[in-house]
Amino acid sequence: MTVYLLTNPVKDYAWGSRADIAGITGRAVPAPGPEAEMWLGAHPAGPSLLPGGGSLADAIAADPDGQLGAATLGRFGARLPYLLKLIAVAQPLSLQVHPSPEQAADGHARGVYGDPWAKPELICALTPFTALAGFREPDQAALLIERLNLRELKDVVSALAADRPLEALAALLAARDFTEQAVWAASCVHQPDYELVVKLARLYPGDPACLAPLLLRRHELAPGQALYLDAGVLHCYLKGFGVEIMGSSDNVMRAGLTPKPLDIPELLRITEPARVPSALEAGPGGTYASPAPEFRLRRLETGEHPLEAGLPRILLCAEGTATAGEVTLGRGASAFAPARDGLTVRVDGVTFCAEPGIPS
Repeated sequence: MTVYLLTNPVKDYAWGSRADIAGITGRAVPAPGPEAEMWLGAHPAGPSLLPGGGSLADAIAADPDGQLGAATLGRFGARLPYLLKLIAVAQPLSLQVHPSPEQAADGHARGVYGDPWAKPELICALTPFTALAGFREPDQAALLIERLNLRELKDVVSALAADRPLEALAALLAARDFTEQAVWAASCVHQPDYELVVKLARLYPGDPACLAPLLLRRHELAPGQALYLDAGVLHCYLKGFGVEIMGSSDNVMRAGLTPKPLDIPELLRITEPARVPSALEAGPGGTYASPAPEFRLRRLETGEHPLEAGLPRILLCAEGTATAGEVTLGRGASAFAPARDGLTVRVDGVTFCAEPGIPS
């Protein structure tokens, strides 16, 4: 039985924390700069490295059947279908949405998306975690926007009253000329949704996407709770530290709250206002049940956990220690277990196990 220790790249996006990823991996805090995500997987934009040189992507390419197993190879081809991350949100991320499998394949062929695959995702909180995700009920959103008492936003309110939230979003994102007026009006209302509008406006002055909290649902996750977002769900992570798993894709369409490029027409085209995120608790075996075929995430607590052969898995120790084969993981350490071998994971604390989803 072979289990590979992983060395994982850290992405230094500006919204990242200087404490969370450095702290869990045992490095000096604060880190020299922001650390937003640690990637664990085989995505070409940041594959994990193996002992002795080479990457996990290289190992899979050299032996796809042994590393991935026949079932995963048959369903997804010679690639690891999921990407596991540590995500450390010190400042809000961009307002964004991800394409469906069909949209990703079509957009990749047209040069719109870098990957031909979808990016469903699940975030499991390690600390209290706050997100905006999915549209509010239209009448509730209309009341929040009406309270700003700006005639320039009447098109947004009218679209919501007619139950056309996507049209309301388009009108809101076009409100750049009077965003400052809307923020000033929000500053006069002492309520969390309006206070968040003001906070976002301080970070991104003049960006109409700072008004998004009035359209979107707010989610507060306690440690151990998770949120699943399918394709088409408009969202923005606000603050917190967590374990994130997704389809192995980096396809993102952004509408604002970022210095990165925006593509509002494409975002509006792929957003599905009727889709809402799913709040999840760990079920039997510590599994967070989601419909994504690309991944399944399990939270393994203290005890012995037998894992059958046949699936490629990544293990990430979040608390205490874990032993898999001849490898012992401390807090923040990770390993890849190829599909060809089964193993028993002995956990003293909490370890996350990522693997492909189970066909329905």
